[in-house]
Amino acid sequence: MPEIIVISGKGGTGKTSLTAAFAHLAADAVICDLDVDAPDLHLILQPENEVREDFFSGHEAVIDPAACNGCGVCAEVCRFGAVTNTAAGFAVDPVKCEGCKVCVHFCQAGAIGFPERHCGEWFLSRTRFGPMVHAQLFPGAENSGRLVALLRGKARERAKQTGRALILSDGAPGIGCPVISSLSGTDFAVLVTEPTPSGLHDLERVADLCRHFKIPAGVIVNKADLNPENTNGIRRWCGEALVEFLAALPYDPAVTEAMVRRQAVTEFHADGVSAEIRRVWRRIVDLGNQKAKAA
Repeated sequence: MPEIIVISGKGGTGKTSLTAAFAHLAADAVICDLDVDAPDLHLILQPENEVREDFFSGHEAVIDPAACNGCGVCAEVCRFGAVTNTAAGFAVDPVKCEGCKVCVHFCQAGAIGFPERHCGEWFLSRTRFGPMVHAQLFPGAENSGRLVALLRGKARERAKQTGRALILSDGAPGIGCPVISSLSGTDFAVLVTEPTPSGLHDLERVADLCRHFKIPAGVIVNKADLNPENTNGIRRWCGEALVEFLAALPYDPAVTEAMVRRQAVTEFHADGVSAEIRRVWRRIVDLGNQKAKAA
């Protein structure tokens, strides 16, 4: 089954609003929110959770005060300043702990445990547009790439169980670990940008990432009419970089009004930018199917 992901080199381009519209237009998709650090697709889709599971990744040191003899070796060997001497005895700050296990190794009293770190939660849910897989890391938690890989696996399982023909994912902004994990094995990437110098700069970076992983990609310029000159510059860049230019979407207040109502813009209004989104979605599906068949 084809996997299509919507990503952007920077935040605030309208990526999630477009993903919600695509989810509305896709008749047979499993929806996946891969922005695990700051997910917001659920604000529009309002999922009803069917499965809720804890996500554990890595380990953290925990000192048992009853077993601790107060020698202080753990504080001496910790390079991250995670072990402090408090009025109640030595303790580990979980925010500073890097899970290196040095303190565990050197504790002669055996007073330091090393349990798995509880980093967040993941969900299997249902929405008015179909099944949804999503997650939420706790503030400051790491290993987002591993959680993204878990979600993609769950999305494939759900697609097979329900007979869905497509996986549609909302990726994280930027080019970091969660985006890299999101792109691996994807059939087509939709790159959403804005007609600004920073929009083009970050588009170039995320397009380079797609090129590195040999993922075909297409570009959508959102609110393109706010700066036609920069939009034309992005169109020229796409031609030079051999990246598909999918659409230049105009600014439409209906997008904001739809968000306020927790709707996709294509649900809220059939004309204006919604008509353009319908057209570009048909093109995206065709490109994703072509890549999946070629593979």
